[in-house]
Amino acid sequence: MDTNVINLFSRVPAANDSGFFERTFPAVHAPANQITFEPNLLSIFVSDLSTGLMQAEAARVQRGEIGRATWQVMGNRLRAHIVPLLGALPAHAFATPDAQRLIDHLGEQGFTSTTIAQYLVLLRKVVMHGVHTGVLREAPLFPKVKVRSQPRGSFSVSEYRKIVSAARSLRGISHPVLDELGAGDRFWIARDLLVMPDELPWLIRWMVNTFVRPSDIKLMKHKHIEVVRGKHVYLRMNLPETKRHSQPIVSLRPAVRVYECLLAYRRERGAGESNDYLFLPHLKNREHALAVLNFFFHWVLEMTRLDKGPLGQSRTLYCLRHTAITLRLLYGQGIDMLTLARNARTSVNMIERFYASVLSGEMNVGLLQSRRGRMS
Repeated sequence: MDTNVINLFSRVPAANDSGFFERTFPAVHAPANQITFEPNLLSIFVSDLSTGLMQAEAARVQRGEIGRATWQVMGNRLRAHIVPLLGALPAHAFATPDAQRLIDHLGEQGFTSTTIAQYLVLLRKVVMHGVHTGVLREAPLFPKVKVRSQPRGSFSVSEYRKIVSAARSLRGISHPVLDELGAGDRFWIARDLLVMPDELPWLIRWMVNTFVRPSDIKLMKHKHIEVVRGKHVYLRMNLPETKRHSQPIVSLRPAVRVYECLLAYRRERGAGESNDYLFLPHLKNREHALAVLNFFFHWVLEMTRLDKGPLGQSRTLYCLRHTAITLRLLYGQGIDMLTLARNARTSVNMIERFYASVLSGEMNVGLLQSRRGRMS
């Protein structure tokens, strides 16, 4: 996800700056309905409404109502397409055909219906900000976009084994891009990092046995992990909050072995302390660390010719999470969706739309044909 800070305003410091909100937007401390515009409403454009919306949303971030990453994504989308296309339009002249122009423009750019619908929601927020601040009397009708949810390409059991095996075989081998770089050429990954990391096979197995998102990987430290040994053996993971979810995650048993191997590997090299990151701990920029892991995972997919899903989807690290959930739906004895959704920090609706949608009745033909025993 692109989290570059927006450039819609004259001064926008880095979003991870500790003094971010104190030095950003003088209007940020005022309620949204107190943000004022020029007296002449005819001189107000859609770009002005966008700026006002971002100020009001920044105040919501400060109050903890939305995450900073969400605010950044809004700004990136405004800057990328909405403001360039509609920013010069007088706010009072905005009408339904203008919203359709955005839909057509994004369609020409190759965006999916899901992404177009998200842009349309943001444009509606911009217009409604104009209504709330008195610039507009009412919002025009917006066209509807029919969203087709396409599940990510999860891996079958045989494909999963294949990518783990390939990742192991590539350990310590330089990436082909290194051979293409000249003496003075630069690449976004440092040359000394262009070698398949030893931990990638562990990362693949970890994600399939823990249900975590890639965004969890970049934040995960040893202090977040607790090995539980009782009637069941598993990991209890108290991870930082992601996507407004904060409850602990319980792993499958194989994740315990993966973690113990990874921890032993770290301690042999003088690391593995409670505050150290699990994967690529030497990279302090965690966004960069996640990008490096995705880069090498894509190399594994290219080597195994598994970089595309069954519906032609491009596969990424996120597909390992989908694999974890899909395999539990297939092979978990009597597991219910609510338990699975809670443990995966998602909703039952998301499970049904994006995970269970790839399953067919024949995959669990045994359960379909099972019979209850006779009552004694």
